[in-house]
Amino acid sequence: MSQPQMDATSLDRRSQILDAALVCFAKRGFHQTSMHDISAEAGISVGLIYRYFENKEAVISAMANRHKKEISEVLERARRAPTLLESLEILFTAHCCENEPRVISAFVVDLYAEASRNPRVADLVRDVLQTAMDGVTDLIARSPEAESATYGLKPYELAELIFAVSRGMLMRDVLQPQEMTAAERRARQLEVTRRLWSLLFKQESEPAYA
Repeated sequence: MSQPQMDATSLDRRSQILDAALVCFAKRGFHQTSMHDISAEAGISVGLIYRYFENKEAVISAMANRHKKEISEVLERARRAPTLLESLEILFTAHCCENEPRVISAFVVDLYAEASRNPRVADLVRDVLQTAMDGVTDLIARSPEAESATYGLKPYELAELIFAVSRGMLMRDVLQPQEMTAAERRARQLEVTRRLWSLLFKQESEPAYA
């Protein structure tokens, strides 16, 4: 009877460690962060961390897998939206109401930098990005708007443009004032999303999005 509770406890502990690692990596970068830093942030012993993760790279790998799962969950929400525009709004605002959205942005920026130096991390990043790209491509391919895309761009080409803007906005978050509220962040992301959708899918004869 106690085994399910043990499993749940283990999952919670792993999540606690990964949350702490996210904060440490965002603040210090991968190379400067030690397992002791992660243990201090998590409020648990280093020995306990090693019960769940062999080394720092194992932590990064687990973070990548968790992020893939989060992407899949957001994509599923986006698929249920009635229009492509609303799907894109869900994708662009997925992290706007996080407690520390700038931490996530800073982490991703450092992750990309590390990927340029570390082949193992590069493989993890490519895998995560492919999951996101495939999901957005599928969303576009299923939508009526795909047939009226600007310059006859294919779904994958449109997904690349959307993804490039999304990553650019995320990196820009690192430089945003810390006092920006979740509502202000969301409004900014929605404005960009609607402009991008209008450029990529709106026919000239149609009225602008209101």
